[in-house]
Amino acid sequence: MLSWWGGSSVEAQDAGAFRARLPQDEVIYFLLPDRFENGDPRNDRGGLKGDKFKTGFDPSHKGFYHGGDLRGLISRLDYIEGLGATAIWLGPIYKNKPVQGAPGQESAGYHGYWITDFTRVDDHFGTQKEMKEFVDAAHARGIKVYLDIITNHTADVISYRECPGTECPYRSRADYPEKAYEPLVSPAEAKVKVPAWLNDPVWYHNRGNTTFRGESSIMGDFAGLDDVMTEHPRVVQGFIEIFGKWIEDFGVDGFRIDTARHVNPEFWQAFSPAMLDKARARGIPNFHIFGEVFTETIDVAPLAVHTRVDRLPAVLDFAFRAGVVETLTKGAGPDKLTTLFQGDALYEGGAPTGLQLPTFISNHDVGRFAHFARKNLPGASDAELLQRTLLAHAMMFTLRGVPVIYSGDEQGFTGDGNDQDSREDMFPSKVAVYNDNVLLGTKATTAESNFNRSHPLYVAIAEMAALRKEHPALRRGQQIVRNYDEKPGLFAVSRIDPQTQREIVIAFNTSTERLQANVEIDSRWRAFRSLKGTCAPTPRVPGSYSVTLEPLSYVVCAAQDGT
Repeated sequence: MLSWWGGSSVEAQDAGAFRARLPQDEVIYFLLPDRFENGDPRNDRGGLKGDKFKTGFDPSHKGFYHGGDLRGLISRLDYIEGLGATAIWLGPIYKNKPVQGAPGQESAGYHGYWITDFTRVDDHFGTQKEMKEFVDAAHARGIKVYLDIITNHTADVISYRECPGTECPYRSRADYPEKAYEPLVSPAEAKVKVPAWLNDPVWYHNRGNTTFRGESSIMGDFAGLDDVMTEHPRVVQGFIEIFGKWIEDFGVDGFRIDTARHVNPEFWQAFSPAMLDKARARGIPNFHIFGEVFTETIDVAPLAVHTRVDRLPAVLDFAFRAGVVETLTKGAGPDKLTTLFQGDALYEGGAPTGLQLPTFISNHDVGRFAHFARKNLPGASDAELLQRTLLAHAMMFTLRGVPVIYSGDEQGFTGDGNDQDSREDMFPSKVAVYNDNVLLGTKATTAESNFNRSHPLYVAIAEMAALRKEHPALRRGQQIVRNYDEKPGLFAVSRIDPQTQREIVIAFNTSTERLQANVEIDSRWRAFRSLKGTCAPTPRVPGSYSVTLEPLSYVVCAAQDGT
């Protein structure tokens, strides 16, 4: 097996070659371990006894544990590597409260965001030893590992005397400057959190549920989860110690930060540099930190502010997702993408920071691109939906940013919506509302194992990843928007190789009509070769390159020497 640099996997590990790759060099594969592969059924109940409300395990229910684990993930590294992924973003693997929620509304912590013990792997997923085995096995293949981390909240352990059994509304500092609610913790959960300092309610805001506006966005409980007082120096130091230890013990390569926008900026201003220092001390020079800042529009400002004020090195590019969904499923013109990329100037560091933003079209919270394509285009055939999904992935792989593949997208998963409705199993599912979904590009269902390397999306994504790997311009190159239509049609950019300055022209047709157009190029270039699609061998005239595009297609054309 060849490494990213062309040597063997063992050589890649020995030389530490994968460590030298910049964040923008990666292709990220995101998965929730519970929904990926079940390698050891003995841990399905996490060592707990009783019914699903005790163990959290019910593979027929979309809101409970299904059995996926680290052992299963290790067994499928070949599949991930074959797709062309060079980094795995691993959904949270820390010990969670197994089940929480009011009677009749219970669900399990299969997703990993209800942490009680920040220092160890949840027994549903495996052991510390298996975690180390997974990281080492990934590294042996030249694949990096990014951990999903949470500092905003813990599991829901604290309740309030003033509203027992119900959700408490947010109480502001203006109305309740000293104390908003009297916290209560049941004796059974008084010492459930690790490290032990997290058990003291003094380290939480205790102000009731957030409204996601104003001060409550930072100080309110996220859907009842205990909101940590991240502005306190003791808490800052505590989380630096917690997550620094994961770097030291396992040599992980980066963090995706959950609910980053709901933590005060001063916390990130201290935390991020400390993590980068820990990583450098561990021999990890290109540690990638990117925060989740949820937004549903192509407005870059709500994202960029967290790189300027919070000093987060990067954020998940929700605006990119919004632009692709609007352009490919809602009839918007690709001029929307021009607006998006003009906003790169707002990020701290400008356009170079834009190269490091993880871009995505689907995830476990907002849902899958294919779902929205089907929903927004009810008259479209499955063949057209597949073509649009391929084009969305092509945008993700060839435009600036770091592509993030959400597990299942490469197998044509469509989902039924967001959250639990987009968290299908890759191994044979027992969830009826997953198994009745019509997948794209296959006659399979989620009731079967879906690790088909011949699926048209898997094949296409692997080709895109190989193209990106081969050409530095597609990973590290400056992006210049060349031409765009204000209705479905042409969107063209150039990517410039940072070493040779050679230009690669990428043109998309977002319409259902064949089009011919002229794209502005650097007037130096006299010859081009095709990297994808049919490319004219020469410019039409100096500075103008003609492209012909079939409906919902794209071309990648590379300038050649001979200026």
